[in-house]
Amino acid sequence: MGSSRHRIPRPVLVPLAALAGAALLAPVTAAAQPGRLGGHGDGPQYREGISAGQELRSGEAATASAAPAARALDGSAPELLRGDAGYPRRTTLTVPPANPADKSIKLGLAPYHSLAPQLNALQKLGDRVSVEVAGESAGGHELYLVTVTAPESAQQAREQERMRERIENEPAAAATDSRIKAAYKTPVFINNNIHGNEWEGTDASLKLIGELAKANDARTKKLLAQNRIYINVTANPDGRIAGTRPNANGFDINRDFITATQPETRAIRRIAIDKQPAVMLDMHGYVNGTLIEPTTPPHGENYEYDLFLKNSYANALGMEAAVNGLGYTPAKDGVEPAIIPFRDQQEGWDDWPPIFTPQYMPFQGAVAAHTIEIPLQVNNEEYDTQPVAELRRRSAVNTDIAGAAVKAALNYTATHRSTVIADQIETFRRGAAGAEQVPVSEESVPGVPGIGPEDVYTTDFPSAYVIPAGGSGQRSAVAAARLVDHLLANDVRVERALRGFRLGGKNYPAGSYVVDMKQPKRGLANVILAEGRDISADVSAMYDISGWSLGLLWGASVDKVTSGKVDVPGRTVHAASATGYVAPRGDLRLRLDDPKEVRALNSLLADGVKVSRAADGTAIVPGAARRPAARLADRLGVAFNATGAKGVAPFARTRVAAAVSPGELFALREMGFEVTAVSTDVLNAGFDWKGVDTLYVSADLERGKLKPAAKAGLDAFLRTHGLVGLGGDGARLNADAGLIAAKAVQGNGDANGVVKVDSAAAGPVAAGAPAHTFVFSPMWFTELGKGVRVDQSYGKTGGSPLVSGHWRAGEDGKGGPKDAAGQASVVSGTSAQGAEVVLFGTQPLFRAHPKGVFAQVARALFVTAG
Repeated sequence: MGSSRHRIPRPVLVPLAALAGAALLAPVTAAAQPGRLGGHGDGPQYREGISAGQELRSGEAATASAAPAARALDGSAPELLRGDAGYPRRTTLTVPPANPADKSIKLGLAPYHSLAPQLNALQKLGDRVSVEVAGESAGGHELYLVTVTAPESAQQAREQERMRERIENEPAAAATDSRIKAAYKTPVFINNNIHGNEWEGTDASLKLIGELAKANDARTKKLLAQNRIYINVTANPDGRIAGTRPNANGFDINRDFITATQPETRAIRRIAIDKQPAVMLDMHGYVNGTLIEPTTPPHGENYEYDLFLKNSYANALGMEAAVNGLGYTPAKDGVEPAIIPFRDQQEGWDDWPPIFTPQYMPFQGAVAAHTIEIPLQVNNEEYDTQPVAELRRRSAVNTDIAGAAVKAALNYTATHRSTVIADQIETFRRGAAGAEQVPVSEESVPGVPGIGPEDVYTTDFPSAYVIPAGGSGQRSAVAAARLVDHLLANDVRVERALRGFRLGGKNYPAGSYVVDMKQPKRGLANVILAEGRDISADVSAMYDISGWSLGLLWGASVDKVTSGKVDVPGRTVHAASATGYVAPRGDLRLRLDDPKEVRALNSLLADGVKVSRAADGTAIVPGAARRPAARLADRLGVAFNATGAKGVAPFARTRVAAAVSPGELFALREMGFEVTAVSTDVLNAGFDWKGVDTLYVSADLERGKLKPAAKAGLDAFLRTHGLVGLGGDGARLNADAGLIAAKAVQGNGDANGVVKVDSAAAGPVAAGAPAHTFVFSPMWFTELGKGVRVDQSYGKTGGSPLVSGHWRAGEDGKGGPKDAAGQASVVSGTSAQGAEVVLFGTQPLFRAHPKGVFAQVARALFVTAG
């Protein structure tokens, strides 16, 4: 699996005061570049010498997009890519060098380097095909967005954009707008190849583009006159070339849509907001027969699921008929009949989490969104073992089936154009009006058989969320700014209070952020901020994660206002206000609760600044380093407050050897650590430990599989250096190496979610940590040896630490959340040789997601590095 409203340009941030000799540059307002879709980034976050009670008057930050200008096909400079530019929008794509190692070639499919010349040629076939560069992959490859539609003048395109904006921003009026009913082009989005080794959607789309560019029949002309077809040709060029599921950063992009750590995810998010597709397909492989969503329960509780199921199921039936109608059979071709999970399966293929592309798209207005899994496997072991002729036969069948599914979806959209648009309008209208959801039933969704109580998932939307203002000394100020910017990047509306106010029985200061839930994209606001739900009793197993909450896991304070009128004197914001601060005199104190604070510390250490550790684990920066501190406050939004405290030990630049997942590696580097990736294979090949200060292990390093020399080298390192161990692999290494006495108890390996924790009041690892963290295959520690400290424990209030997610006991009745309640989740101690060890039973860096708890791992690394 897997619009923006018209934006007022962001004002330029001008610092209220500047340090002598330190030039802080204010960026220019963002502008889309020729040949490229626009984007957003982080602006300066600095305030110098401003007290906690002062209001920052200078406005929000702005960003600049620096991208080389593409050229029009005739060689002239093209128009800026605005929403009101006409069609076609032709771009001469730069052709990358030929790569004979591209894994697509073996399958007889289009290698990445062939896409640009094909798309350049397709643009010349007529006036229907446009190509834009939607961004770049993690590996630096351009992402191509194709639009196929009937030509539009700039004036016609402006009208389309006005109608799109009215659908989102004035849905009640849009519902009766005769011009929208008559002239609005329905946006359809086809997303291909998000898993790099699931190739054929790209090739089916190239074939479709060519057909639509040349076809002269009345049906095609009508289709393109009434629809815009947007095609992300390959969402993961890195993986397409390498034949891997993830991108060049090792991320599964189709698990990244609530966090958006990866550039490919952010490009798709931008397309979703700007184009506002009503129907979308996400092309995957390989499930035989062809799997066509909608899904099994549980269904996302924040959707307008009655509208979604109505269209998704009907569209799925059409795609099923088209795929089966190709005539492929199990006996002749190895192709089973198509399946629709909602109809054909009980559980195990759900649409509960918003991390997949089709599960994210409904929050941006899609009323039909589908994962399509084409049938014949050509990746992994099959790629390596099957004859080339057989692989190419399979890929040809898969391409044919993908093409049939896409054409059927276009046919559904064309046939049901008026109701598809009306249902998108109704989705936004319910949000803006604060209307109740409509539970699914055979009465509310006629034509969909088999709807039962197991399919009914709704929620009680609150009136608002408040993210309180943070002063220069408040722990969550930088986290609050990150969360606000993330909401805005997802097109959620946020206001900032102009003066103090009272809401939900609580007083808030001026500068606090308010998310009024009467807004078109309330479902997305809630899915980001809400605590979620414990669904352990609903199904026996889930496809992927079941719990998430940026409101609980990103380090910001977030208050839910359950009822009442939201009447706050405020203004709409387009970026979070600056949070960076440097005290004007004295030594400086930097908290280490947030990944940006850790990054600031690592930057200072890399620059040779002598920073010391206070007794509470915070960093003491000498006043002489005020200028580099100011640069970091500006860039990262962190606060350096005045302090009279003295350090108890020096901080040192910490070089980490890490046997970890790609998400953890990304998070470590996001915090500015110098990281060398290691594994069992790396150590067996010969590894020099001289440049390493501490070892972090969560995966892919087994002491028992090391060669004698590699094992001796590891053991010698651990006699004098520390270990941070996470999960089963980390705990096993600790036990095998005989470091500290702590028995690891494995909980249910399928469990995951947001949990309550209690942290030790003192100590350098978890003191002051948030009250929640994330678990995936949770673990805890018992039978602790002498001197082993409990830094954090699973919450025991109510008998279970689970807040949201899926965590059952195993078949033997053990390993459930009740067994974990009150048990040690993070422990630390000193080995007999004097090395520091920290063990985690939680997942604080999981997929680079729970940013509010990243710093626990950072603190552990500093402690174990000595």
